[in-house]
Amino acid sequence: MSSIRLFILGSLAQRGPMHGHALLLLAEEEHIDEWTDFAASAVYGAMKRLAAEGLIAGERVEKQGNYPERQVYRITVDGVRALDQLRLHGLTEIVIKPDPLDLALARLDPDRLDRLPALIEERLGRLRATAEANEAHLESIKQYLTLAETWSMRHQLSRWRGEIAWHEQLLAALPDIIADELSRKDAPHE
Repeated sequence: MSSIRLFILGSLAQRGPMHGHALLLLAEEEHIDEWTDFAASAVYGAMKRLAAEGLIAGERVEKQGNYPERQVYRITVDGVRALDQLRLHGLTEIVIKPDPLDLALARLDPDRLDRLPALIEERLGRLRATAEANEAHLESIKQYLTLAETWSMRHQLSRWRGEIAWHEQLLAALPDIIADELSRKDAPHE
């Protein structure tokens, strides 16, 4: 599943032909990097790949004022088919990426266990601050969003809240985790 391909093809299908700079501005306007897995700056490279694959095609060249000429692209018939598949995958695939925290937690340094509560508290604080900032941002832009876009952003907030809840549970379990790690430190290894 390629989110950037879905964004470009979906934008061209929905809004009609556009040049790369217009797609870049749209991605920035929608704060795409806050709720997807790509940065707006990746649009140009992805457009070249989509054009090479025949999923988008040049329609015309535009020149406005002192700006350089810009190639305007449209979605092709193959691009529409690819977009249908990307939408289907996006709606049906579940993507939750592994967090390096899990491996670090499974491989704790027994000589530094005293630092663990402060590190988890600090991480929890950053999670809370980010969730609060994202919630405030959503409230400030809600009037400009479609209902579907609002639900997309609410999905991200829900994931942040889930992370916060898990970290709170981890913090409560740390005394037991530390005790277990200390008991295993003193046990002979086979």
